[in-house]
Amino acid sequence: MPEIQLGCHTVRSHGMKVAMTHKHDWLILLLLVIIEVVLNVIEPFHRFVGEEMMEDLKYPLQDNTVPVWAVPIIAMLIPFTVFIIYYFIRKDVYDLHHAILGLLFAVLITGVITDAIKDAVGRPRPDFFWRCFPDGKGVYQNVTRDVICTGDKGVIKEGYKSFPSGHTSWSFAGLVFLAWYLSGKIRAFDRRGHIAKLCIVFLPLLVAALVGISRVDDYWHHWQDVFAGALLGSTVASFCYLQFFPPPYDVDGWGPHAYFQMLAESRNEMQSSSSNANNHHLTVRQHELETVYIDPQRGVEESQFNIRDTSPILEGREGNGRH
Repeated sequence: MPEIQLGCHTVRSHGMKVAMTHKHDWLILLLLVIIEVVLNVIEPFHRFVGEEMMEDLKYPLQDNTVPVWAVPIIAMLIPFTVFIIYYFIRKDVYDLHHAILGLLFAVLITGVITDAIKDAVGRPRPDFFWRCFPDGKGVYQNVTRDVICTGDKGVIKEGYKSFPSGHTSWSFAGLVFLAWYLSGKIRAFDRRGHIAKLCIVFLPLLVAALVGISRVDDYWHHWQDVFAGALLGSTVASFCYLQFFPPPYDVDGWGPHAYFQMLAESRNEMQSSSSNANNHHLTVRQHELETVYIDPQRGVEESQFNIRDTSPILEGREGNGRH
């Protein structure tokens, strides 16, 4: 469908209408937030960690290169900024609303799946030894040789949440969604061979990859955790984007499905109104034609109204002629 402008669709003029159309989606987002909070509160599964296994879990405990508070900025605030800039350029609330809604779904669904797997698997982090034994003195059960941790409970709890990487999954969820969004807006797959467009698309992916690499460098995750997080975030982001937007290589890949649906409905309403007006005009003309009488002998058109009015006069004249 070609790009058609029927006027600006701003937040003020159409924002409430679009939001109310998707009110159930916003309620589902609220439910996902509640589930995410619960998953972070509950205690994860404490996987058996024997004394011999500790040899591979003695990496140093250190701070995050990418702090926890920075993850929402990377995964959400940066894409939001791009969405808002594009809104001020195009003034399309359909695009803004669906981009924000799709991004929130991508990040929150990824977060819920990630934390649910973390709690269920309970894989120890590479620095688990120092979380469990801050003084460096290991304490183990006599029979099973399972660990008896003496460290801080909160630190130990986080030590059982290695798989998959939350930093990585959140970053890939938000930035892969942004990459899809940018590829559609700049028409990266228009078959004209502009490689610079692909560089723009790959930039968010590079940032997400660097976040994942930092998790291995900080010894907070094994490489398998990062790989699984990247795959999870990318998959969910792709599904969420395609739920609201056509594929970037599509002729309509620059706009959301709802925008083109709105255009189609507006066009149908205009055609229906035009058709009704034409039908009314034809009905009037048909009524006028039905009131016309054609004398087959004289070939003269006279209205039935005039015929009825003049018939008594003609009859009077005929009567006088007889007398």
